[in-house]
Amino acid sequence: MTTIEEPAVDMAAAPVVRIADLKAHVGEGVTVRGWVQHHRSKGKLQFIVMRDGSGICQLVASKADLSAEDWDAADSLTLESSFSATGTVRADERAPGGAEIGLQSLHVYQVAQEYPIAEKEHGIGFLMENRHLWLRSTRQNAALKIRAGVVKAVRDFLDSHGFTLVDAPILTPNACEGTSNLFETDYFGQPAYLSQSGQLYNEAAIGSLGRVYCFGPTFRAEKSKTRRHLMEFWMVEPEVAFMELEELLQLEEQFISCVVQTVLETRREELKVLERDVSKLAAIVPPFPRISYDDAINYLQRTVNPATKWGDDFGGDEETALGSEYAKPLFITRYPTQIKAFYMQPDPQRPDVVLAADLIAPEGYGEICGGSQRIHDLALIEQRIAEHSLPREAFEWYLDVRRYGSVPHSGFGLGIERLTAWIGGLPHVRETIPFPRLYEWCRP
Repeated sequence: MTTIEEPAVDMAAAPVVRIADLKAHVGEGVTVRGWVQHHRSKGKLQFIVMRDGSGICQLVASKADLSAEDWDAADSLTLESSFSATGTVRADERAPGGAEIGLQSLHVYQVAQEYPIAEKEHGIGFLMENRHLWLRSTRQNAALKIRAGVVKAVRDFLDSHGFTLVDAPILTPNACEGTSNLFETDYFGQPAYLSQSGQLYNEAAIGSLGRVYCFGPTFRAEKSKTRRHLMEFWMVEPEVAFMELEELLQLEEQFISCVVQTVLETRREELKVLERDVSKLAAIVPPFPRISYDDAINYLQRTVNPATKWGDDFGGDEETALGSEYAKPLFITRYPTQIKAFYMQPDPQRPDVVLAADLIAPEGYGEICGGSQRIHDLALIEQRIAEHSLPREAFEWYLDVRRYGSVPHSGFGLGIERLTAWIGGLPHVRETIPFPRLYEWCRP
């Protein structure tokens, strides 16, 4: 019987590839670079699981295939040591990613010290103190990739629907909705604030561009310790000229649905790592249910708290109760004028409520989106500024938007972290941003 030997692989010419691309190189010599995620020895074999950010793969080191120096180098590798490895890619559906590498040589960049995050349960306090290292875990890797998928889907939707990105300033001379929850800083002897919203600037930009959005960090100095709150978070805020409330709600549900379905398609493996029930995400398609604020109050009085009264704002418990009644996000419309921002358009048929809506995510994730039709009448916006005791001189530029070609317009703001938490099924927003800023927590 004639034995046909496989052709020798030229390891000297082995290209550097990402682990995610290994299946395209089966039978070829490649070099991969990354960190040790797991390492075990079994006689004359060593099994090393490498992570490179794009994925993980198993490297099989045989003492017969390696030089004595490389065998000892492989044996020295500890958890999180950094190294490169060269070898032949073999298809193996049992292996992570469907392929493994038979090692021919390796180069060690650093043998890591004893890694503080061991393969055991750790408390949240410990993990937060080591957030810079916690990011390396499989779970956090998945969460951040889902966040990246959310951000890309957000931008792609808006960019493909005629919106222009307009970067709003982070340092602002006045507040969007009052200064009670703003971080104040000194601006060359004058007070300035870290932005809580780019909306007012968006309203000016629509006079030039029609459809705009800003996307960046925003800040709220709220002394809140709930699982839904961050002091610094990322918000996308679209604004559209000539759009009224009904069109806005249609835009929001198309937008949210598109983002959810896109992430479901592009980040399915990461959702699997987080053990997310993707059947719930598959159901997120228009139309979304709607109820009025009046109906929401009646529901809460019957089921949650008989003392709830008209004019109350909704907190986390109320939002959870309302959102849990539906499998899709829920619009709550027409809130009392007295509890909403000065710029929201009152309902012409009922001035005690505004043409606004909050979008409540199901499964207890609360408000993910808040939007409204804006006041476009100069006299009315002047009246509302006065009623809210806002400094008239600080808003003169904003009033100019109503003096020169004012039109009906609408917009909304969406927090990336809450949306990511809901899509990923994550219990706390601290896992949806690389370095969270929480009440009494501003490190590393």
